[in-house]
Amino acid sequence: MQRTVLAWSRSAKRLFVVALDVCLSLVSTWLAYSLRLEELNWPVDAQWWVYGLTPLLSIPIFVRFGLYRAIFRYTGQAALLATAKATVVYGAMLSALLLWAQWTGVPRSLGVLQPLIFFLLVGASRAFARFWLAGLNPLGARSRGRFLIFGAGTAGVQTASAMAMSSQFRLVGFVDDDPAKVGRSINGVTVFASDGLQVLVVKLGVTDILLALPSASRGRRKDIIESLRSLPVHIRTLPDWADLASGRVTVSDFKDLDIEDLLGRDPVPPNTDLLARNLTDKVVLVTGAGGSIGSELCRQILAQSPRQLLLLDHSEINLYSIHQELHGLCSTDGRSVELVPLLGSVSNLGRLQDLCRLYRPYTVYHAAAYKHVPIVESNAAVGVDNNVFGTLNMAQAARDSGVASFVLVSTDKAVRPTNVMGASKRMAELVLQALAAEKPEGGTCFSMVRFGNVLGSSGSVVPLFRRQLAAGGPLTVTHVDVTRYFMTIPEAAQLVLQAGAMANGGEVFVLDMGEPVKILDLAHRMVELSGLTVRDQAHADGDIAITFTGLRPGEKLYEELLIGDDPTPTVHARIMKAHEHFLQWPQLESQLETLRHATQAGDVDQIKTVLRHCVQGYVGETGLVVQSDL
Repeated sequence: MQRTVLAWSRSAKRLFVVALDVCLSLVSTWLAYSLRLEELNWPVDAQWWVYGLTPLLSIPIFVRFGLYRAIFRYTGQAALLATAKATVVYGAMLSALLLWAQWTGVPRSLGVLQPLIFFLLVGASRAFARFWLAGLNPLGARSRGRFLIFGAGTAGVQTASAMAMSSQFRLVGFVDDDPAKVGRSINGVTVFASDGLQVLVVKLGVTDILLALPSASRGRRKDIIESLRSLPVHIRTLPDWADLASGRVTVSDFKDLDIEDLLGRDPVPPNTDLLARNLTDKVVLVTGAGGSIGSELCRQILAQSPRQLLLLDHSEINLYSIHQELHGLCSTDGRSVELVPLLGSVSNLGRLQDLCRLYRPYTVYHAAAYKHVPIVESNAAVGVDNNVFGTLNMAQAARDSGVASFVLVSTDKAVRPTNVMGASKRMAELVLQALAAEKPEGGTCFSMVRFGNVLGSSGSVVPLFRRQLAAGGPLTVTHVDVTRYFMTIPEAAQLVLQAGAMANGGEVFVLDMGEPVKILDLAHRMVELSGLTVRDQAHADGDIAITFTGLRPGEKLYEELLIGDDPTPTVHARIMKAHEHFLQWPQLESQLETLRHATQAGDVDQIKTVLRHCVQGYVGETGLVVQSDL
């Protein structure tokens, strides 16, 4: 029945509600007469005028107050308040008319009693519609999920209000550290102290805890999360405010914890002068604009109001997606940035030269790269062509067209690499260092920014673990001791923009990634914070197993950020400057020529020989079976 009613047209629904309110106005008039005269009433003489007057007077007022524009299954306090205001106006007008007309047999008190009864009936009808059409149980039957909200502030209260619209779960309490709130209730829901949660979870049958702490620091959130790890519950965080405001929040809308919640690292506020220096009112080109890093660079560049933002990517769907997203952001924020989507590969030098001559970019951020270690390892020629010669092509096109600033997005895997991907990225760094050393006065300023893993990028371990958890496991870890540095994509992109603005030419900037994270520990945390247990030899009845698959070709146990040991601090607390040996251009050029021939021929052994000669610390195995698309 609910689906049938919801399938009605908007006009049909409005007509039905208007007809219902007409009936309610007549019923409330009859009840008012009966209560006032203390007997069941059958209208006579002038009393009939009141029966005709009440709907004719109330319906236009209700229309004027917008009561028939509401979506009744999402009706809340605001709609009830609007109904009360409309009824007060209606009651005042009805009372005035009854005092003026002075009909025989019509009590003057009817002008107060009838609107009061009418308001109660209309309010009850809207409440019924909310529960019935939304599929809710007004009696509060036990739901599948039982939630505690950690945080009894504004965010927690608004979240509780949104949760009231869903039958998938039931809110059983708030948790807060503030002694002034403990023991009190919010909309009939008790606020409990944060200590003693172990007992509370068992007593109330809690299945999920929702963190409603949007203003808490990452360090504070990490401490809270660590205190909840031992509880057999699923830990979630708030959805976006837009989802809360829609009134259609379900359990699936609440987000699982991101790794940044587990790391507990607060971002450093950006230096606004550095951010704007090479961006505001400039023409900016981003290569790999549709990738994880490139797209975030584009979002943050857009916020600095460049004159023109050039988006270069070889993937049509990625380019379309980021262009549409940025176009939407421009419309929302009222920005007049010209967005130019450009299809093309960095391997095509002619295309890059044409674009640079046509658009004359001031700043280039080169994020286009193949970065998945095992895939590049088994496609070495293609990886080198894209990562090394794509960088060389883009750098030469930028230099020849007078680009002021060129920033390469690099990786910690370029430091003493054990794989082709890392070696190719270090080779790309060497190209820019050599070109920077040859820079004439006023020429292009080349710089590089090196950092570790970013959360949510393609190939990231966190989305992989989430998919494996959803499938019931097992979680796959390559080695018991493997560790990685992690940083959020927005923080990494923000630091790249600021580091590039510091450059004078040839710098290798290194981002402070914080403490490295042991992947096995991360796997344990994600299992436990999902309300599950790890299945191992000591816990044979656990929910999720963790298996070790062995290090993949070219993979390292530990990543490094520096080749040398003498980084220099900069004006930004999380950006350092490395001092590393490089080859001068004449020496590097001959090696690049040999590497180009080997790449074109698909000669992997020769490719690795050149990389070993040029890249400090690289020792690549030869004789691998490699698929080459060249």
